[in-house]
Amino acid sequence: MVISDIQNFSQGRTKARAYFCYLFSKNIQNRLPSLSVESIMPSLLKIKADLQNCDGVYLLDSHGVQISPTFTVTEQIDEDVGKIRSNRAYYYRAVRESRCTITDPYPSLITGDLCVTASQPLYDEHGELKYVACLDMPLDEVIKISRLSVSDTFFTAIFKYSYALFSFALVAVALLLFFKGIQSFFVNEILPGQFQIKDVFEATILITLALAIFDLAKTLIEEEILGRNKENSISGPHKTMVRFLGSIIIALSIEALMLVFKFAITDPQMLIYALYIVAGVSMLLVTLAVYIKFTKLKIDE
Repeated sequence: MVISDIQNFSQGRTKARAYFCYLFSKNIQNRLPSLSVESIMPSLLKIKADLQNCDGVYLLDSHGVQISPTFTVTEQIDEDVGKIRSNRAYYYRAVRESRCTITDPYPSLITGDLCVTASQPLYDEHGELKYVACLDMPLDEVIKISRLSVSDTFFTAIFKYSYALFSFALVAVALLLFFKGIQSFFVNEILPGQFQIKDVFEATILITLALAIFDLAKTLIEEEILGRNKENSISGPHKTMVRFLGSIIIALSIEALMLVFKFAITDPQMLIYALYIVAGVSMLLVTLAVYIKFTKLKIDE
């Protein structure tokens, strides 16, 4: 149940953040000269009253120190005043991004259940950070807010089943190439009288291509069907492209090596064509390295 809730939250995270941004901007005026705790807290409590199921609201100063009690559904926790929250994601992410943010689900200190914290940085008229307003919401309530529409759910299911069909078709192609490569290597070329370097390379290329296609299908199944996206790494279409192109580069490298052996024995003048393939593989390696560098930088931001 928890895993499916987290996946649903991940899918609707953008919509949930937009909703909380709207609540903060509607109720709390930002970049005003008269910005103070006395002017912010009534608006923050109004948001809490409108949400009804809100776990709690509180206010932090510019250094991440809590300067107001935590107002929950049933009580006011005065002991929280003075606690340092600067190491919490809802503080440093809001400060770093200079906008309303929501955290990943985590166990609430108030209820013990999974919750999500929305936080809004508040600035004075000079653009200097003064406060960070925080709002805790139960995970199941956030999922209700960010629930996908009927059309979103329908097309998500269509795309998921389409990816499943393509993925299993790719698995079938990979298995055919693999068995053909195994047959070519162990049945036809294993006899000493029939053994040729060219045939070994061709079998290796078939098996390498099978691995590349199987790896592509595996990535599609994990990320598009099972939803196992990995944070802080190259994922999604980026991971698929990197893995597939990496396997293709290996196959082309083997093909170039095979041509070098072949032309060196039969026709040395044709070695220039093998050189063209080597140059193409080198260009692919360089461009793939650049792609990985800039993709990783974008994900880390």
